[in-house]
Amino acid sequence: MSDAELSALTVEALERRLRQEQSQQRLPSVAAAVVRDGRLVWSSAVGHLDGRAGSARATTDTQYRIGSISKTFVAVEVLRLRDEGLLSLDDLASALVPELAHLGPVTITQLLTHTSGLQAETDDAWWERTPGGDWDALVASGVRQRLAPGRRFHYSNVGYAVLGEIVRRRRDAPWTEVVTDEVLRPLGMSRTTPRPVAPAAPGLAVHPFADLVHVEPEHDAGAMSAAGQLWSTADDLATWAMFLAGRTQDVLSAETLAEMVRPVAVNDLPGVAWTAAHALGWQVWNVDGRRYGGHGGSMPGFLAGLRVDLETGDGAVAFTNATSGMGPVTTDLLDLVRELDPPTPALWTVDADQVDRLDLVGDWFWGTIRFRLALEPDGGLRLGDPGTGRGARFRPTDDGWVGRESYYDGEPLTVRRDAAGRPVRLDLASFVFTRTPYDTAVDDVPGGLDALGWH
Repeated sequence: MSDAELSALTVEALERRLRQEQSQQRLPSVAAAVVRDGRLVWSSAVGHLDGRAGSARATTDTQYRIGSISKTFVAVEVLRLRDEGLLSLDDLASALVPELAHLGPVTITQLLTHTSGLQAETDDAWWERTPGGDWDALVASGVRQRLAPGRRFHYSNVGYAVLGEIVRRRRDAPWTEVVTDEVLRPLGMSRTTPRPVAPAAPGLAVHPFADLVHVEPEHDAGAMSAAGQLWSTADDLATWAMFLAGRTQDVLSAETLAEMVRPVAVNDLPGVAWTAAHALGWQVWNVDGRRYGGHGGSMPGFLAGLRVDLETGDGAVAFTNATSGMGPVTTDLLDLVRELDPPTPALWTVDADQVDRLDLVGDWFWGTIRFRLALEPDGGLRLGDPGTGRGARFRPTDDGWVGRESYYDGEPLTVRRDAAGRPVRLDLASFVFTRTPYDTAVDDVPGGLDALGWH
């Protein structure tokens, strides 16, 4: 069995958990998939599409509406535009869409991260259950500021309608066509579409006190489509989970993907511990120090979830055709895989290239505080314990290293050597690290050295 394959015990547990979700939550049908090491390792579906015994059963090729997961596709296209130089994340929305001149100084970054302060929903009828108009109709109905931009997280479906319009104007084509041509087709996601393509599940509402269902309407959301239009399948959306895990297939650079999942705005709920944040289009969760990326989705008649462990790359997707009821099934699927089939640790091997940096390792002192410096396998450095105090990791650059995280994120680290070539000083964000506390071998320690020395 390869590292990416799951054991029979794990597959059995995943199947049981999926059937449990359908039965206990009273869902017409549920479909799900798990990915590992850039591969689809399990997918399954249970239940009947309309909830009636004897009717058509769900499969992993059944389409479900994925709701707000659609926003992640729009966001990826916005970052593609940025990488091509066709816009800046600091651009004002009003500069790209002049009809929005009445808004405050709302930037593309703020739209992506739900910090724009724009209204959460439209002023017109419930857009998720009524046919949508075009962009002009949406503007005429009112695109309003509820909060000052940049101050706090405030989820805005209208904000993503604005991003969809920006994509349309920059590409001179509807965002659905652009995403299909530039993202979905290159990734081979042929079963992810703006409208349902058979076989597709009907959207249903399950009565909370009776075993009955009610059909939810399906429509084109028009200008609001960027907030939740797309449909997908378990097998197809698994490819999007692999994309988030790093298998971008040249649709996006690794550096831009890493930028997209860096938390920007914490979802601050009074009385509740901070566990969720929003990045550039993606949701990010911090669960006991384990970082997940993904997004949830809901539309009348449908619920969907995508979650990827950003360290291991394990990911899960799940769908149901019910307005309410699905629990944290993606998290549970990932927990089962981690518990029953933990990833095989990579073998340690010698890295002869580190010889050239061996003289850097060991203790360094910032004032009287000791930091231990170690070499990373990718050519980087680790100073202290990342996540503790000011410990951090540094990636190599052409003329030194630059911080990857925490206090020193983006800050340059430079090694200074004596006449014999020995490293005697690290310069980092105006701080000086020396081999011993206030080392006399360094004659230009900021503030100077007392004439008495240590006494």
